[in-house]
Amino acid sequence: MQIKKYFIFILLTCLFCKGQAQDKKAKLPNIILLVSEDNSPFLGCYGDTYANTPNLDRFATEGILFEQAFSNAPVCAPSRSTLITGLYATSMGTENMRSQYSVPDFIKLFPEYLRKAGYYTVNKSKTDYNLSPLENRLEDTWDDSSIKATYKNRKPGQPFFAMYNSSITHEVSIHTPKDPLKHDPNNAPIPPYHPSTPEIQHDWAQYYDRVTLMDKWVGGILNDLEKDGLAENTIVFYFSDHGGILGRSKRFLYESGLHVPLIVRIPQSMQSNSQEKAGTRIKKTVSFIDFAPTILHLAGVPVPKYMQGSILLGHKTDDSDKPVFGFRGRMDETIDLSRTVRKGKYRYIRNYMPHKIYGQYIEYLWRAPSMKSWENEYKENHLDSVKSAFWKAKPYEELYDCEADPHNVQNLANSKTYSSTLKELSITLDKWIINTHDLGFVPEPMIAEINKTMSLYEWAQKDKYPLPRILETASIAASRDIDCLPFLRERLKDKNPIVRYWAATGCRILETEAINAKPLLMEIAKKDNDASVRAVAAESLYYLGNKKLAIQLLSQALLDNNLMLRVQALNTLQQFGQDAQPALTFVRKMIDKDPEGKGYDIAAAKELIRTLNK
Repeated sequence: MQIKKYFIFILLTCLFCKGQAQDKKAKLPNIILLVSEDNSPFLGCYGDTYANTPNLDRFATEGILFEQAFSNAPVCAPSRSTLITGLYATSMGTENMRSQYSVPDFIKLFPEYLRKAGYYTVNKSKTDYNLSPLENRLEDTWDDSSIKATYKNRKPGQPFFAMYNSSITHEVSIHTPKDPLKHDPNNAPIPPYHPSTPEIQHDWAQYYDRVTLMDKWVGGILNDLEKDGLAENTIVFYFSDHGGILGRSKRFLYESGLHVPLIVRIPQSMQSNSQEKAGTRIKKTVSFIDFAPTILHLAGVPVPKYMQGSILLGHKTDDSDKPVFGFRGRMDETIDLSRTVRKGKYRYIRNYMPHKIYGQYIEYLWRAPSMKSWENEYKENHLDSVKSAFWKAKPYEELYDCEADPHNVQNLANSKTYSSTLKELSITLDKWIINTHDLGFVPEPMIAEINKTMSLYEWAQKDKYPLPRILETASIAASRDIDCLPFLRERLKDKNPIVRYWAATGCRILETEAINAKPLLMEIAKKDNDASVRAVAAESLYYLGNKKLAIQLLSQALLDNNLMLRVQALNTLQQFGQDAQPALTFVRKMIDKDPEGKGYDIAAAKELIRTLNK
């Protein structure tokens, strides 16, 4: 009898605990991310009078609108790499566009944690996460990642996390002109850095037409939630993967490339857990690095300690103006390196390759009629200093008052009035680079070799990446300070190849003023044990009068097995203009080895051929 009572007690206890667990599970919020592509806050709710976005405008009255939300990268793959992991792409070695380098296993795609907590996880359907290997990660992360993915396939009562992506506003939408237009091109809000050519007016109007179509897409999903009776227990995020879309926005570290719309609707029944109520507009700066910890927190899932962001919603948060950071590495076939910090109303940008113009040719970008039109206006000398700046070399530092100058065209970096602001933000940026172990200073040909045996993240932990010394060298190299040439000459002899790479880059930036480093550069160009260092030393020699040798060495690099070394050499030869004619034979040999090639080296090679055949 006692045994029977004992078993009844155990059974009741189990049923009670199971009921509690089911009750707890039922209270877990559903979460949907609605992600558009390539668009800045061109919405009526953000004050844009040219926009026609009734669904998102209404959604903003029901949710929390973040006025200062930013992507951490101005292009999709590195941006999504940061978003989906909760780590800066620069900390993982995944900042270069479509690089597909490996990362350690402990770094998860954050929805995997939700799935383990009982969520039904779906992705429709972009997986542009810029890391490898991806297949196993997708299997661990998503119950369904496909064009047909839907939260409606979950088990009864199961909470869901859904990430829906729309390509309606993607850059490709302006590659082919469409008529008739619903937005009048004559009324298009042309930014001060663009000339008002018919092509630019048309591209802007067509782009806004696409934003209106994207707004309908958002409205459709919100209506489905209402019909399914899920609106009252589903948290909905709407945002874009980065800014865009016309030239000097996507891919560039200005407000136009990083500032994104962000609206979050938290059902009224859940608002007791949040300080912010429906219709609230938040001015504090936030960025994608904060999304993973915020979503995990809203779902009641512990936030992994390795994540680098902070929680934005669901508990008391810091309302101060925290700095948000951004990064730019290689964009498609074009090599560059810049970092930025936005704090308060100021944006500071540091360009580590100031000798490269902003408007380096990128095949995909140039498919837009507006880009060709803008370039033609420059070549015909029709532009003022603001509109022509894009086609010239960059300054080392840029500083903008984003309230007075939202288009970032008045660089305040050389003004004594702002010297203290410049210094403060420069120090803030340096600290972030060091604290997050920024791997972006490793030349990509070197990354490709390292990645054959281990991830760049793991490699850098083995004391092979003295970042403070590398950062010091790169910063001095980019400063164009001739008084620092003795420093650069010493660093050319450094035992670390990354330090040597940046010292040689500094000599390249100084051009003829680096004449006293010529003997060292000659030795490095011929004998250094790292190919990327040899290549940049050869580039420096071109500007010191050794054109024939420089072109010969870079031409030989075109036949190397390292894809990114070929891209580096092609980027350099492109700068030499018609002097690069002797390289044509090697360029054609390279293409012949991969006649069906669609890689970045082939894109850069074809552009070089076009340049030399003009």
